[in-house]
Amino acid sequence: MRRNGGRWPTMDLLRSEPMQLAQLIIPIESARTTISYLGDLGLFQFKDLNADKSPFQRTYAAQMKKCGEMARKLRFLREQMIKAGLSTSTRPLAGTDVDVENLEVKLRELEAEIIEMNANNEQLQRTYAELAEYKLVLQKAGEFLHSTKSIAAVQQREVEAQSLGEGSIDSPLLLEQEMVTDPSKQVKLGFVSGLVQRDKSTAFERILFRATRGNVFLRQAAVEEPIRDPSSGEKVEKNVFVIFYSGERAKNKVVKICEAFAANRYPFADDTGKQFQMITEVSRRLLELKTTIDVGLLHQASLLQEIAHQFEHWSLLVKKEKSIYHALNMLSIDVTKKCLVAEGWCPVSAATQIQNALQRATLDCNSQVGAIFHVLHTEESPPTYFCTNKFTTAFQEIVDAYGVAKYQEANPGVYTIITFPFLFAVMFGDWGHGICLLMATLYFIFREKSLSNQKLGDITGMIFGGRYVILMMALFSIYTGLIYNEFFSVPFDIFGPSAYACRDLSCRDASTQGLIKVRATYPFGVDPVWHGTRSELPFLNSLKMKMSILLGVAQMNLGIVLSYFNAGFFANDLNIRYQFVPQIIFLNSLFGYLSLLIIVKWCTGSQADLYHVMIYMFLSPMEDLGENQLFAGQKFLQVMLLLLALAAVPWMLFPKPFILKKQHEERHQGQSYAILHSIDDPLKMDLHPDSHGHEEFEFSEVFVHQLIHTIEFVLGAVSNTASYLRLWALSLAHSELSSVFYDKVLLLAWGFNNNLVLIIGIIVFISATVGVLLVMETLSAFLHALRLHWVEFQNKFYEGDGYKFQPFSFTSLSEEDE
Repeated sequence: MRRNGGRWPTMDLLRSEPMQLAQLIIPIESARTTISYLGDLGLFQFKDLNADKSPFQRTYAAQMKKCGEMARKLRFLREQMIKAGLSTSTRPLAGTDVDVENLEVKLRELEAEIIEMNANNEQLQRTYAELAEYKLVLQKAGEFLHSTKSIAAVQQREVEAQSLGEGSIDSPLLLEQEMVTDPSKQVKLGFVSGLVQRDKSTAFERILFRATRGNVFLRQAAVEEPIRDPSSGEKVEKNVFVIFYSGERAKNKVVKICEAFAANRYPFADDTGKQFQMITEVSRRLLELKTTIDVGLLHQASLLQEIAHQFEHWSLLVKKEKSIYHALNMLSIDVTKKCLVAEGWCPVSAATQIQNALQRATLDCNSQVGAIFHVLHTEESPPTYFCTNKFTTAFQEIVDAYGVAKYQEANPGVYTIITFPFLFAVMFGDWGHGICLLMATLYFIFREKSLSNQKLGDITGMIFGGRYVILMMALFSIYTGLIYNEFFSVPFDIFGPSAYACRDLSCRDASTQGLIKVRATYPFGVDPVWHGTRSELPFLNSLKMKMSILLGVAQMNLGIVLSYFNAGFFANDLNIRYQFVPQIIFLNSLFGYLSLLIIVKWCTGSQADLYHVMIYMFLSPMEDLGENQLFAGQKFLQVMLLLLALAAVPWMLFPKPFILKKQHEERHQGQSYAILHSIDDPLKMDLHPDSHGHEEFEFSEVFVHQLIHTIEFVLGAVSNTASYLRLWALSLAHSELSSVFYDKVLLLAWGFNNNLVLIIGIIVFISATVGVLLVMETLSAFLHALRLHWVEFQNKFYEGDGYKFQPFSFTSLSEEDE
């Protein structure tokens, strides 16, 4: 069958698409084009025929290296764009079509040009930083010398004035001695100027003092703002220093200490005129460098902007090319070295489309020889392929997270579409909260086109991917909330007035015995009169606990029934007779009978104690039921069901291993013959896996396996049924939390008759509702529903030991660079 107006065949979601192993013989001259067309089609999964070869020994290793080099250059260009604050454009530009060879040349040129620009810019920035430091040194050191000379002149005048004013008898002699001192014997001081990091200045000064034994004079001044360091390019806080020393030996020590502390030294003249001239020259060069750097950065930004417009197109082209040669490397080359041989899986329904793609590639390459499509017959298990849409994909992912279905095994994803959101809603039943979930998921659904093209965060992307799961969860939550009659824990008379009325004013605080039935039963859901009564909790506890058991037994029976369809599909009569039949008998003899008692008790209004009935069904099966009897013949039925449950255990355990052993012995003695199935129909391939047998048969292993399976089912029937009581527990917890937030926060704030308290109460109520009930409780109910499906439901029939069909497709290319 085909869809109306489409070429895709309808695929059964219950069974995976029939698959076939195909062989392609492709001429070398059309190999690349053929693989490209198959990538566009996305329906062929290649097998690696060169698994024993290393990546460097494969046919197209050189092309893969070339693609890897282009990918590296693209990563380099992306890094440069990120540094420049540019983002790639997704708009298709006209005239951007380029082949791989031209793209390789273009990327090489762009990389070399940008590297050269970066090197020039780095050198200019270093020179600019050095000149900026030099200018600071000239300014600060000039201030040092000027202030020092001024102080020295003042001190000299003070000494002269003091010496003349005293008129001491020794003064003329001292002055005369100073005047006749030989100028050649006066010591001339040298100095070194530069900058040192501020956090190293203390250690710098201490080492100078110790190395020269205090025979230097150090002056420092802090630079007000952080400046760019020429070597590292980072902004650091620095001090300008001037070191005065005497002698060549002291100079050498000072220079070595400056080098050890990475202090940048700059020349300095003590002449004021030369200082001014040097400052002017440095300022002029700084201005020229600034202009040159700005022009270079502007040119680089314009070049990167042009690259950004075509980057996504180039990146996709390189990824496609790399994936094509990766697929070609999985092909084996013919002995004549004129053809490539490929093997892989494809859907049976896609054979015509694949052959059309091969023919188109042959015509486009003007090849003299066409590619050959040939179906191979194998006993290897094919991959599992389900054709899903945007609605069913998320539900299928829930199942695949547990395990991918075996080839053509019954797919629980079909039933998960309904059962998963329904079990979630049983635990989350509140139609007010359901409406909040619905509004949130409708936002994602209405904006799915724009959001699908954006890069979302991990949590947001997860919510967006499961938007249709949340939609179903919200709708079922509204449904179960109407059944529970809870809107943020508040009941409403939506479907008519309550069937009960108070006998007197005190009945609300007494029990339901104070209520009398005045009209017909409330038509849908829980009667609102139960809310707020003392018997509300016992009534809802009983209701939800029994409902949880009924839902659990129904879903477990569905799982066992699906195991029957699996066994029938694979023609496994042993599993039907010695697995399905005893399992369905055992489960329903105990918990199916309990479900029957619950329904009968609801329908008859009996006061029978079901706990007593089930316990004494095992302890004293022949004892009279008395007031706990619900219907005639119940005692006889209980005895018969108990005997059937006891008989089902050895029925599951013993026959199957012995029958398998007998079949194995007869097969090797030539006493058993089977009809050879035609291999012309690939649809019937490998549908009888048990008929092939094994060369080695270990009876002990088979028996132990069957023993474990039997014990697991018997114990699991009890534990799994008890596990469904989580539906009751979480539903009760959700209802009570919602009631507490409403009564103890909102109503309490309302009772103060204060607007400020009311506003605070509303804010707290909304925060608690969103944070606890709509986030934490949603996650909790989701995880519990997930466990019920993975463990309690799927372990009855689902093996999940298959592997997913992963065709070679360009649509599956990752957004990130490999």
